[in-house]
Amino acid sequence: MIKVIGVRFRKAGKVYYFDPAGMEIKTGDHVIVETARGVEFGEVVLGAREVNEEKVIQPLKSVIRMANKNDEEIERRNKEKEKEAFQICLQKIKKHELQMKLIDAEYTFDNNKVLFYFTADGRIDFRELVKDLASVFKTRIELRQIGVRDETKIMGGIGICGRPLCCHSYLSEFIPVSIKMAKEQNLSLNPTKISGVCGRLMCCLKNEEETYEDLNSRLPGIGDYVTTDDGLKGEVHSVSVLRQLVKVVVTVDRDEKEIREYKVEQLKFRPKRRKERVNVNDAELKALEALEKREGKSKLNDN
Repeated sequence: MIKVIGVRFRKAGKVYYFDPAGMEIKTGDHVIVETARGVEFGEVVLGAREVNEEKVIQPLKSVIRMANKNDEEIERRNKEKEKEAFQICLQKIKKHELQMKLIDAEYTFDNNKVLFYFTADGRIDFRELVKDLASVFKTRIELRQIGVRDETKIMGGIGICGRPLCCHSYLSEFIPVSIKMAKEQNLSLNPTKISGVCGRLMCCLKNEEETYEDLNSRLPGIGDYVTTDDGLKGEVHSVSVLRQLVKVVVTVDRDEKEIREYKVEQLKFRPKRRKERVNVNDAELKALEALEKREGKSKLNDN
């Protein structure tokens, strides 16, 4: 076990471990640490705790010092300078006629480097742009191409639920999401309804996955044959996953068929792997295939 604290450098950003170096550091404090990008100003989001050494990327760097008022003032000024740097970079991109979309500008705490984040459809030759920016800012310049998920995480926005986007508000890392999760939750497979602002599958599909998997495992599949507690046999017509109710087509007097609703505890059936029965029209199917291809590509790009 090793003692660490967790530090975050931007809202909903990834949490990095650092050695508290014997200092009394608690959640909400600001600290100055050394990272691969240089000296940085960060917020402590995980107080001192012990974790397994396997979870720590070595070498574990120590906190340089607790941030003071002067450090906080420097950080505030850097945020102001980032706005100016963003506008200058926009002008330079237009000057060099580059097909790229600037997303964000970021100064390292020690002003040793300015990072510009952008999106583009393909590879961009920005060597001349870097030279131009270096002549203006007189420091190291780094241009970093990011994916659409990262763009949305930085920019933020409002989801279809009416709340701030999960990736911008609290998700520190993107969760793998698949079409299977939408199927498991009996959602429409229309890509426009299960895609987020970024155009990829909504991260929140993961939130209820385990609950739906557990509830679905207790239910028969549509088309399965079951025996009811009142001695009837029939075919499953539909299921209500959350209410755990099953509608069954049963044969009653004089061979008449009738749809009756039962609680799952009232039925006897042989548990088996559920068949995925999904009704999708041709237009939705093509859009769905395109979405799955984009999902595969985005996992490579975002990693």
